[in-house]
Amino acid sequence: MKKFSQNNPLPILFFTVFIDLLGFGILIPVIPQLLANPNSPFFLLPQGFTLTGGYILLGFLTSVFPLGQFLATPILGQLSDKYGRKKLLAFSLLGTALAHALFGYGILIRNIPLLFIARLFDGITGGNISVAQASIADVSTPQNRAKNFGLIGAAFGLGFIIGPYLGGRLSDPHVVSWFNAATPFWFAAILSFINVVSLLIFLPETHKARVRTLVIRWGQSVKNIARAFNYKTLRPLFITGFLFQGGFSFYITFFSVFLIHRFGFTQGNIGDYFAYVGLWIALTQAIVTRFIASRFPEYKVLRITITAIGVLILVMFLPTVWWQLLFISPFFALAVGLSQANLVGLVSRSAGPEIQGEVLGINASVQALAQAIPPMLSGFIAASLAPEAPIVVSSIVIIIAGVVFWIIYKPLKQVAI
Repeated sequence: MKKFSQNNPLPILFFTVFIDLLGFGILIPVIPQLLANPNSPFFLLPQGFTLTGGYILLGFLTSVFPLGQFLATPILGQLSDKYGRKKLLAFSLLGTALAHALFGYGILIRNIPLLFIARLFDGITGGNISVAQASIADVSTPQNRAKNFGLIGAAFGLGFIIGPYLGGRLSDPHVVSWFNAATPFWFAAILSFINVVSLLIFLPETHKARVRTLVIRWGQSVKNIARAFNYKTLRPLFITGFLFQGGFSFYITFFSVFLIHRFGFTQGNIGDYFAYVGLWIALTQAIVTRFIASRFPEYKVLRITITAIGVLILVMFLPTVWWQLLFISPFFALAVGLSQANLVGLVSRSAGPEIQGEVLGINASVQALAQAIPPMLSGFIAASLAPEAPIVVSSIVIIIAGVVFWIIYKPLKQVAI
């Protein structure tokens, strides 16, 4: 990889996406301990509050972040088209730093409403992924677009490796006596602030064709869902992305609870497992995606990988001991890594350069809505049926996404929106 420089934005964008996913990954092993594991010393629910109620709270706490993203990301995308990517990235990263610090403080004082406020604030200010994707699109040619998105996907995977691992270790008082559930969030806040400084120093402005006369549509977030269906070539991709991300949200929200319930995992065990999965995702994004991109178009890859994810989630119910999951996870990570890179790359390639920020912002809105609704539903599903039930729903929805993509997406030789 090239060194940081004003002529090469990829390293700092890599770092930005990495820090964003690091903060997300840190949550994975910790949040279930707060609300869904009464045997954890970090359990926050007051006496008399049922565990099923904790499942519902877990679902809502997971959903408030993407809900904030749904409301704010389209606006941030438009602002980045008008004023440039760099300013908006710095703003969103500063919001992420403050939100992590607030979440850690909420854990210390055992204030569950404050946890919700922190996650919502992070969602509203944290449009960094979509703006970073727009920056990648700015500097990508049709030939290297999938490869560049694969590189950013590697940052996603790397953050997904280190984040859960740190979340598990930094919250473990057996590692250091003063570690607790808040420690990972102080760490993430510090890293996010460092990222703000490094971005201001090293990132060049990638959006050269800024539209200063662009009128910002402040109430566009809800309309964007309908607007997504007005783009003829993008409509199948938005539908597929919504179903895929929605199904994956069921999985992310309750797979940690599944591991606690089925195998008695602690936060350290959960962090180690997701780090293992993230390692395979990173390898896929950094190596396999580039190899596949030079041989197969995105749509042919997606026809296989999306459905494979749904099937592999069901296969995860077969192990009777935890270590058997380790043989399934590499294939799961391979399918996830290829799907993420190729779906975003296909959306970007189907839009003109003058509207990359807007289209990727709309795509982020679609995904944010897909990430907001399933966690709320999964809490009720787990409370009504079993902690494993949202995982089954996840598999079904993702398989449907794969089938829908195969049926409705028609590859085009040129952009025609």
